[in-house]
Amino acid sequence: MVTAGSKQDKEPGRCDWCEGDPLYIRYHDEEWGVPERESLALFERLALEGMQAGLSWRTILAKRAHMQSVFYGFDPVRLAVAGAWDIENWLKDSGVIRHRGKLEALLANARAMLKMQEPFGEFLWSFVGGTPIQNRWRALSEVPSTTPASRAMADALKRRGFRFVGPTICYAFMQSAGLVNDHLVGCAAHARCAALGR
Repeated sequence: MVTAGSKQDKEPGRCDWCEGDPLYIRYHDEEWGVPERESLALFERLALEGMQAGLSWRTILAKRAHMQSVFYGFDPVRLAVAGAWDIENWLKDSGVIRHRGKLEALLANARAMLKMQEPFGEFLWSFVGGTPIQNRWRALSEVPSTTPASRAMADALKRRGFRFVGPTICYAFMQSAGLVNDHLVGCAAHARCAALGR
């Protein structure tokens, strides 16, 4: 989940959390809050949010390209057949998040996704009725860390065998993938993402 930066670092016309950092700005402007419906892209977003737990989002963005390469493009089919040997190698790789539990969850989540009867994207979007929730927050302090929808998503994912998918992680995922539009109303991306969600 994104966190607040100082007011001094705020970029004009952007959400406060960009902090003037080029990695954050690019992610904010090009991805965050843009409605994503493709199942493989959604799996990657959810995996990255799980990797981020307890870490800064900047750490994830800095390692993202390497993790995409090492984790087979976050392809669940390839991850589902990975095993202990892969995890041991990844734990030696400083370019990934070296946390055994998170790496084991990545593989477990790939297997859980492949067992699902419904398309992954449709399943995730069902928690917002298939249409992005358009919030109108004026300050970052107003933005919740969980919602009833994120709690319901977390519970449903856990029942299907997913791990590292608590309500806070699920809400951060919902923000990232545009299931909710949590750009502040003073941010230029708010109107752009609202238009894409129609």
